[in-house]
Amino acid sequence: MSRYHKLALAACVAFVGLQAPAFAEDALVAKVGNLEIRQSELDIALANLDPQLSQLPDEQKKIAALSSAIDVKLLAGNATSEGLKDDPAYQQRMQFIAERELHNLYFKKHVVDAVTDDEVKARYEKEIAALPKQEEVRARHILVKTEDEAKAIIAELDKGKDFVELAKEKSTDPNKSEGGDLGYFTKGRMVPEFEQAAFAMEKGTYSKTPVKTQFGFHVIKVEDKRDAPPPAYEDVSQQVRQLVMRDKYLELIAKAKAEQKVEIVDEALRKGYEDVNKQPQ
Repeated sequence: MSRYHKLALAACVAFVGLQAPAFAEDALVAKVGNLEIRQSELDIALANLDPQLSQLPDEQKKIAALSSAIDVKLLAGNATSEGLKDDPAYQQRMQFIAERELHNLYFKKHVVDAVTDDEVKARYEKEIAALPKQEEVRARHILVKTEDEAKAIIAELDKGKDFVELAKEKSTDPNKSEGGDLGYFTKGRMVPEFEQAAFAMEKGTYSKTPVKTQFGFHVIKVEDKRDAPPPAYEDVSQQVRQLVMRDKYLELIAKAKAEQKVEIVDEALRKGYEDVNKQPQ
């Protein structure tokens, strides 16, 4: 994935997370001189509170948002009285903000609202089909301090003793009460010595020699081997939706660039822009 594609995905995520909340009734909340503060403005102020205030109880957050909105109205009124609306810096900033908001509205209409559940499910199926097969093992183990203890346990298993009961009785691992059950795991999840032994064993067998790791000596039993199942659609649908949104956004940008010439005069900025926007090979 190119750097630009990553930035586009991050922008999609940020936009979805930072939308102003919707409001049904725009009631009057407060007045500052002849300026009004309505529920819509309070909702926006609430959505844009300093992250440090996010842990406050809801009522305190509303008070903080109202305080912020009042402060804004007070000084904005003074700024208007002083004619600062005519300041070139203000005009330039307002133009940028207006264009950014238009960008966001266009993004919402043609990307966020345009993504269908069928598109998300189709992309999920495509991503799952592209995933490489990955083996996983379900194993139990009995952990003891010495090699002789582990050998004695293996001898008991050779005589037909039940692995689960021996784990409950002999193991020093906290999961002994579950019969040493470690569940399913893929490569890279366990310490190397344990992993190498477990993945080399056949289903239904136990280790014939103790396996030494930094934790002690293990006797391992492999309960099952299988291909790791893909993540459930319900668990990853939001991440997949963001991928679909990213692609829609990139299509919009590519179309707009084809219709309008983008010329960057500064040479260093031009090279940097082209590098970020390089398509993956």
